[in-house]
Amino acid sequence: QVQLVESGGGLVQPGGSLRLSCTFSGRAFSGYGMAWFRQAPGKEREFVAAIRPTVYTYYAPSVKGRFTISRDNDMKLVYLQMSSLRFEDTAVYYCAADPRYGGNYYLADEYDYWGPGTQVTVSS
Repeated sequence: QVQLVESGGGLVQPGGSLRLSCTFSGRAFSGYGMAWFRQAPGKEREFVAAIRPTVYTYYAPSVKGRFTISRDNDMKLVYLQMSSLRFEDTAVYYCAADPRYGGNYYLADEYDYWGPGTQVTVSS
């Protein structure tokens, strides 16, 4: 069974940086497509970034150029490096895993496994 746990969230000022980590427990991590989603209060969960087993990466337009997703297959970790943070980046950030790494990487329904989330608050 796959389990995901996020860490690294917190309070940061606008323009600051934060790195989120996602720890994967289970087998065959290198074969999973991984992604980060986020959900702000009163809003739907939205796609942030995805990384395929082949290390191709995809980003939502709102974070492209500011966020970087990466993975360490040996350590079974996925990272989300966030820079130039804005007020509107405030949300609970979720890590997700897709054993089939389908083409619709931006859809939450594609992902079978989810972490409990970590809060990121951008505030002055």
